[in-house]
Amino acid sequence: MPVVGADELRECMEAIYEGVGVPPEEARLVARHQLENSLAGHDSHGALRTPAYVRLIQEGRIVPGARWEILNDYPATLLVDGHWGLGFVVTEAAMELALEKARTVGVAALSIRRQGHVGRLGAYTAQAAEAGMAALMMADSGRAPKAVVPFGGTDARLGTNPISIGLPADVPGNVVVDFATSAVAGGKIRFAHGSGNAVPKGWIVDRDGNPSTDPAAFLNGGTLMPLGGDQGHKGYALSFAVESLAAVLSGIGFGSDPDGFPNDGILLVLLNIAMFRSLEGFREEMREFVEYVKASPPAPGVETVLYPGELEQRRREERLRDGIAVPEKIWSELQSLRRQFVASP
Repeated sequence: MPVVGADELRECMEAIYEGVGVPPEEARLVARHQLENSLAGHDSHGALRTPAYVRLIQEGRIVPGARWEILNDYPATLLVDGHWGLGFVVTEAAMELALEKARTVGVAALSIRRQGHVGRLGAYTAQAAEAGMAALMMADSGRAPKAVVPFGGTDARLGTNPISIGLPADVPGNVVVDFATSAVAGGKIRFAHGSGNAVPKGWIVDRDGNPSTDPAAFLNGGTLMPLGGDQGHKGYALSFAVESLAAVLSGIGFGSDPDGFPNDGILLVLLNIAMFRSLEGFREEMREFVEYVKASPPAPGVETVLYPGELEQRRREERLRDGIAVPEKIWSELQSLRRQFVASP
């Protein structure tokens, strides 16, 4: 498996996006998000996504440079129509407006519809935590094709519907909770398929509803299971709530249209810690809380208890130092796209 340096991977993605018509500033922002996801160990939301984003741009389902629009603007709330712009770009820009609202009135809620994939939610809640905010973010794919079966059902009716919480803390990277409400993010199945690896039991079922560990079974009409295994009603209920708040509230709708645009409806809620108590005191007490939890004696086979987001920080340090392992199939595809869209000097 090729090991690629962070700068080389970022430059490759930037060149591909600019070659397919993405404005340079937007190309840099998207590549930065994908690189950070790969560095954090979330390869499913990293370089792997580039070919899919390129295809959607070529099909007109993502519109680089789109002028997003504010539909509703109140002191503590904001509704934005992304007009199918790159989700990373629309969400970052709109989040800056929400941060200003939270700094002014203490709380802010941002809803966005009709934009491309936003990537890993934890990237945004981490930014908010660094800005002194507690952040809650959730996302849904609207009427795009679904991948998750409801608990007790037999066909896909829900998105992977991730949720993330970021909390300021005097620990590396702050505290960042980030997970899909399905058993796993769909991108992890695609990454396993590209790597030629099986997936754990309980992640997927094939098109006939039979449990499988073969990623191809999911790609050939299978579905993801809801989070929770035999207690999957909990993950299903959480997914239902996310879809209600990220899709129905934003106005992108629910259900599945085979021709529906892949898009992320999101809800981002911000709390300005400084308007509740001292931000410095909160960060310090959060550090003490982390230390208290990590002091639990580790179970057999476990090195140490980790706080939410700590594993990503460790992986980031390792991959910045040692490089990022990219499956041969994916790296070859990226190189091919670069040759296709970037003229030789």
